[in-house]
Amino acid sequence: MSHPPPLTPQGATIVVESRNFNFSTQDSSATNPNASDSVRDSLVYSEKSELSRTGHTVVAVFLGVILLLGFISNFFVLLLFARFQVLRTPINLILLNISVSDMLVCIFGTPFSFAASLYGRWLIGDQGCKWYGFANTLFGIVSLVSLAVLSYERYSTILSYTKADPSDYKKAWLAIAGAWLYSLVWTMPPFFGWSSYGPEGPGTICSVQWHQRSSGNISYVTCLFIFCLLLPLLLMVICYGKILFFIRGVAKTNQLSAHRRETHVLVMVVSMVSCYLLCWMPYGVVALLATFGQVGLVGPTTSIVPSILAKSSTFLNPIIYILLNNQFYRCFLAFMSCGSEPTGSHTLCTLPSSRVTGPNGNSPCPRGAWYIPWYMQAPGQ
Repeated sequence: MSHPPPLTPQGATIVVESRNFNFSTQDSSATNPNASDSVRDSLVYSEKSELSRTGHTVVAVFLGVILLLGFISNFFVLLLFARFQVLRTPINLILLNISVSDMLVCIFGTPFSFAASLYGRWLIGDQGCKWYGFANTLFGIVSLVSLAVLSYERYSTILSYTKADPSDYKKAWLAIAGAWLYSLVWTMPPFFGWSSYGPEGPGTICSVQWHQRSSGNISYVTCLFIFCLLLPLLLMVICYGKILFFIRGVAKTNQLSAHRRETHVLVMVVSMVSCYLLCWMPYGVVALLATFGQVGLVGPTTSIVPSILAKSSTFLNPIIYILLNNQFYRCFLAFMSCGSEPTGSHTLCTLPSSRVTGPNGNSPCPRGAWYIPWYMQAPGQ
C-alpha cells in the first residue's frame, strides 16, 4: 500500500502504484488509535494519485531544467569561492553554506525524482524513498535557516556601523553548525515514529507523509510549518525591513546617488523575500491543506506545482543572493576576463540617518558618516 504526499522543503512529486510499493503501516496502527483512518485516507488518496504519461513527461522536463540550472549556478558559485580569496569572508561562509546545501539537492535529490518521472514510478525502493525524503528535507531546511541567519548577519552588520572583522570566522562557523543541527533536530523524528517519510504526489518523489491523518503526523507537519518555514520568514522580514528603514533614512540626505542605493536595496529586499515566498509558501500551504483539509482535496497535479517551485530555489538562490551582489559581480567579471583577483570588499560612506557611530565607536567611515557594506551595494558602485 502506498502512502501520500508530505511537507519537505525540497519535495518533488510522483505517482506510486500499490504493486510497486509495500510501505508498512503496522507501527502507526500499533501506537495510534486513529491508524485505521490514516490507512483509509492513504487508500483514498492513492486511488486519485494517477498521473498520465504526458504529465510525467512534463514534470520530468521541468525537473531536468531545474537540475541543469541548479547544478551549473551552484557549481559556478563554488568555483568563484575556490578561485578568489577575497570572497572567503565570514559572512560569505553563510552564502557558501546555502550554495552547498542547494548543490547537495542537485546531486542527491533532483536526479532521482527526474529519473522516476521519466519512468513514471519510483526506482530505488522503500528504504531509498525514506532516505531520499530525509536527505532532501534536511538540505532544504538548512537552506531556509541559512537564509534567515544571513538576513540577521546583514542586519547586525549595518546597525553596528562597523566593518565586520574579516579574520573572525568563529561566529560564521557556529551559525553554519547551528543551521545543520537545527535541521537535523526537525528531520530525524520521522525515523523514531513522529510522522514518517514516504512517496509524495504522483509517486515519483518522497517526503514527509503530510496526507496521513494521525495525531502525531498532524502535530509534526504543523511544527515543521511553523518552525522551519514561518519562523525563518518572520526573521527575514524583520531584519530586511529594518535594513530598508535605515537605508531610506540615508537616502533622505543630499548625498549623491543615495536614491540609487535606496532603490537597489529595495529591489534586493523585495527579491529575497519574494523568492522565499514563491518557492516555499505554496508548498507549506498545500501541505497544510493536505493535512487539515478534506481527504483527496490535494491531488497529484495540485501537489506537483509547489514541489517544482520548491526545487527551483536551488538555482534562484545563487542568482539572487550571490551572483547579483557587488562583490561577486566584480569576481565574476575578473573570472570571465581571466583577470587578476579584484581588490577586497570596500565600504561606502554616506551622511548619517539618526545615529552617528556604533557602540564601540570603531567605524570604517569618518565620524558622522554611515557605513554601507558591500553586499548592500549595487554592481558597479
